[in-house]
Amino acid sequence: MIAMLLARTLTGTRCLVAAMRPRHWVKNAVVGAAPLFALAFEVDIFVRVLAAFAAFSLVASGFYLINDVLDVEADRAHPVKRHRPIAAGLVPLALASAAAVLLLGGSVVLSFAVAPLLGLAVSVYAVLQLGYNSGLKHRPILDVMIISGGFVLRALGGAAAAGVAVSSWFILCVGLLAFFLGIEKRKAELKAVGDGGTTRAVLQQYTLPWLQRMESIVTASAVMSYALYTIEGAGSDWMLATLPIVAYAIFKYQYLSEQGEGEAPEETLLRHPDLIIAVVLFLITAPLILWLTG
Repeated sequence: MIAMLLARTLTGTRCLVAAMRPRHWVKNAVVGAAPLFALAFEVDIFVRVLAAFAAFSLVASGFYLINDVLDVEADRAHPVKRHRPIAAGLVPLALASAAAVLLLGGSVVLSFAVAPLLGLAVSVYAVLQLGYNSGLKHRPILDVMIISGGFVLRALGGAAAAGVAVSSWFILCVGLLAFFLGIEKRKAELKAVGDGGTTRAVLQQYTLPWLQRMESIVTASAVMSYALYTIEGAGSDWMLATLPIVAYAIFKYQYLSEQGEGEAPEETLLRHPDLIIAVVLFLITAPLILWLTG
């Protein structure tokens, strides 16, 4: 009896964790961007940035649970989403709701305990997610802007946790890159609809030609803003050497979205070794240049 109860508890826990979508936590790694460029590698800073990562992961998972609870009936009628733990009945609605409250409350408490500005960033992120899940996700352009705004808040939260300053160039680059990824995500989803893939209501208001025009503007803006950052805001002219790496990663990702990938940026990254190499090369090269020339 005890063994059966333990096995059932472990199964329920695994299903609840799966519903929290931990694979999406990789997006929160952007909290380390500001400390990385500031060469802030002290142990205490690392611990605070790790706490910021945990805070954003908790609040994101809380909203994943809330979204799945609210959309449970629609998900059960969906050919793919019906397999999600909550829609499949593997996680009771009451348990999912209680877990969401605990996750959201825990993220706010943790973030304010680390730094008040981190707490503010997490709180604003939570408000954005609340608006997104309450209907803004069905509003074209606004949906992508909220996604990109979430990445900017993560970056600002990481800076607040580390106690380092960020420049307007830094914020601009993060925002434009996130906006680029959001557009590529919508483009890949729209392509998937034509192939019988998954869909979302807002896609009915997008068209591929429109997204491609937006893509052209935002891609050029992202590359140019990073180029100007390396010249004007990085503190070292040698940072211009990292521009080819950034440009390659952006254009490679754009190429992959043309092939129908990009619905899940974190999965697209992990599936392609050349993208991983570009990211790792950048993470090594940029700090090394700043350290050697600083």
